[in-house]
Amino acid sequence: MRRGSVVQLVGLGILFGAGAAAVALFIPWLPDPASKQADRIDVLFWFVTAICIGIFALVAAVIVYAVLKFRAPPDDDSDGPPVHGHTGLEIVWTAVPAMLVTAISILSAVILTQNERLPHAEAGVPRDPLRPLVVDVISQQFAWLFKYPGYNNATSSTLKLPIGKTVQLRLTSRDVIHSFWVPQFSQKQDAVPGLITKLVITPKRFGVFPVICTELCGLGHALMRSQAEVMTLADFRKWAGAQSGGAAAGGAPTGANGKALFVSNGCNGCHTFRPAGANGKVGPDLDKLPQEAQGAGKPLEEFIRESIVNPDAYVAPGYQKGVMPTTFSSLPAAQIDDLVTFLKGGGG
Repeated sequence: MRRGSVVQLVGLGILFGAGAAAVALFIPWLPDPASKQADRIDVLFWFVTAICIGIFALVAAVIVYAVLKFRAPPDDDSDGPPVHGHTGLEIVWTAVPAMLVTAISILSAVILTQNERLPHAEAGVPRDPLRPLVVDVISQQFAWLFKYPGYNNATSSTLKLPIGKTVQLRLTSRDVIHSFWVPQFSQKQDAVPGLITKLVITPKRFGVFPVICTELCGLGHALMRSQAEVMTLADFRKWAGAQSGGAAAGGAPTGANGKALFVSNGCNGCHTFRPAGANGKVGPDLDKLPQEAQGAGKPLEEFIRESIVNPDAYVAPGYQKGVMPTTFSSLPAAQIDDLVTFLKGGGG
């Protein structure tokens, strides 16, 4: 190849490479990372992106150069000269991609290993429930529930995390396969019935981030969302202490207990109920329970209880059977009583 042709080819490569790099760098494709694991994943992402830009620039430059340089004139219908290949070139375009794929595989393995690593407890240091913090993530159609075993199984419908502390999420599902994803954490993990899958997160930035289900799990899949809130360690301990010590034990059914159960069991993710501050749209509006009970021809308390333990016995017009999970029938009788009292009294 002549020197002038090489210069033209290199110029085209630089032009296409610069264009692709501009698209990659100046368009905000990714959210700002909010965890240490996300930082590592971003390193891998940009490493792969740089390789892709280089390959794109080379291929595009060769194609455009060939179109411009070797284009046949309109009246030329003859066959081109026979080409028997070039052994050296074939070795290069086989060996180079193999090396690039190997490099991506090695870096991916290193980053995945680092992201799954938990800090080890130091000898002689008292056990700290935050080293690492364990959170049980329970998914069901169509809500998330977060439990904190280190804090007397405190529960929340939103994920509360202390900044700078490593957290291990233990995910499971009560019904079908769901998938936990927080875009700012750059990690995703399936929640599978009968299994416990794990995910490690070390938050590095304050904020409230969306929790999204990314596995098609039923009619309410698009609305199966929650939030992850990253707060200071002091604020987290204050919140967790209040949650773990705030639940009333025993006694007569109360609206206060019912409200806590309504939120902790994820009912607010599917239903609208003003006393609980809930505005879910998957299921019927619970502010209209008296009207629904009248339509079903049953006393209000009986109707509410049946709707919890056997939700398909009566389905409000406009909704379908099989959407609300039947797992709530396994709640302790006292908790069901609390929920019924809360819903019957309109939150009072």
